[in-house]
Amino acid sequence: MVKKIFSFFDRLEDFVRIELSHNPILYALVGAVGIILLWKGVWEVAELIPGLHGLGSIVMGVIILLVSGLLVSFFIGDSIIISGFKKEKKLVERTEKEILEAEKTQAQEIINKLDHLEKDIHAFVDKK
Repeated sequence: MVKKIFSFFDRLEDFVRIELSHNPILYALVGAVGIILLWKGVWEVAELIPGLHGLGSIVMGVIILLVSGLLVSFFIGDSIIISGFKKEKKLVERTEKEILEAEKTQAQEIINKLDHLEKDIHAFVDKK
């Protein structure tokens, strides 16, 4: 029964997403309303719980974000962390030529991987 419910909502989500993707402004508005209503509900429920005012709310929020691993990735972002490990310049410090060269290198890597996959697929099909 639960599997059928999940399957129904999965198909519904796919249908709605595909339909809304044809009208990005409507998609953005639907998403904005959904997010606002979600946070309104969270806010109202948090008001009902004693101790979740001011500092208690901040502490609980930080604990939840730390435990789930979302604190750093949401507020800093993975690309900034990775660029720090690689000792790369910040995007605003790079020249246009450096950015284009990096994008060209990434595109070439993707093309090489696709070529490799295409060869593997042809080899697999030829064996059959």
